[in-house]
Amino acid sequence: MIHRNKYRNIWLFILMIGLGAFVVSCGPKARQPVGEMDTPAHHTYVGFKLLDQEKYAEADREFDLALQLDRKYPRAHAGKGLAKAFQGDFKPAFEAMKLAKRYAVSKEDKMAAHVGYIRLHTMNRTADKGWLDKVKDEYSWALQIDPQAPALYHYTGRAYKEALDFAQAGNMFAKVLELKGDYVGEADREWNLIQKIQRAMPGTTAGKKIAILERINRADAAALFMEELRIDVLYKKRTPKSFDTDFKDPEKARTAPAAPTAIDIADHPLKVDIEDCLKIGIRGLEIYPDGTFRPGDIVDRATYAMMIEDILIKVTGDHALATKFIGTTSPFPDLRSDLPYFNAVMTVTSRGIMGPLDMTSGEFAPLKPVPGVEALLIIRKMKEELKFF
Repeated sequence: MIHRNKYRNIWLFILMIGLGAFVVSCGPKARQPVGEMDTPAHHTYVGFKLLDQEKYAEADREFDLALQLDRKYPRAHAGKGLAKAFQGDFKPAFEAMKLAKRYAVSKEDKMAAHVGYIRLHTMNRTADKGWLDKVKDEYSWALQIDPQAPALYHYTGRAYKEALDFAQAGNMFAKVLELKGDYVGEADREWNLIQKIQRAMPGTTAGKKIAILERINRADAAALFMEELRIDVLYKKRTPKSFDTDFKDPEKARTAPAAPTAIDIADHPLKVDIEDCLKIGIRGLEIYPDGTFRPGDIVDRATYAMMIEDILIKVTGDHALATKFIGTTSPFPDLRSDLPYFNAVMTVTSRGIMGPLDMTSGEFAPLKPVPGVEALLIIRKMKEELKFF
């Protein structure tokens, strides 16, 4: 009986091996290359290049071509994970990155998987409250593999920037510059941005979030004026109180007009800031004739200058500012003196609150968007100008 069980177990073992071999043999066969450059390495290289160009679907296809040649090619799995994440499809993104880590053998491939996970967790931050802890774990593991890898510090720095930890982000970007390897150009831009943010000293969470934006919209501008400049408090302190002692008809008092609002901000997260700005009335942040506020519209430098000029006029009471530079010659090669925003640009630049975008050419670039950090630095200069804080 014992021998019978023994032989049965042996036959079962052989059967399982055979079945496994059969399954493997029936699996998808590797595609045969059709040319010298039809290799997993080349397709993966092209895929990452397309990712940098924000051509995510095309990049995804290149990674698929690489995996058709070698289904265990780790960097192709890592690239595919990023391509899926950039397209907002996070479940297959994490599945692909898991395969990248599983098949990684070399130090470089292991590092690519850890860096890939750091990027995925950063992109998935709104859906995962514990994303930063996961980034820190990946960073710690990767640090043991290669403490001289610029990509590790660069993408961890970006993660800290998104977490609004600007001190740690700055340290990471400084390390990339110290290593003098890959990502030096990108890290230098990021490091300079962090330095500007720290100079701007945003005091609110909203201000910190807006600081890292490449361009602000009308809703962002309203939030900055309310939360960073505290324009409502500023107006109350600088505007003299007036008392109306005239008789008021009770019926008319009960039907007083409601505060201005817009028809397209009901569900906007910055609705309160927008409505508070509308109550004050800031030139450039008004409701449009069709009743909309258009919170997502990008703010250009000329419009931001008009907003700042209007705030200066209201707070200082100096209404002569509105026409002070009319008829003067423009010092900017790209700004005509007959433009509707010329006076505003001159008002803010003559006081050092704003300046030319290009110091070499002297161009003001009125139609260029306003980055978040520039908007904050302008507000800081406003505070100094008004001697309010």
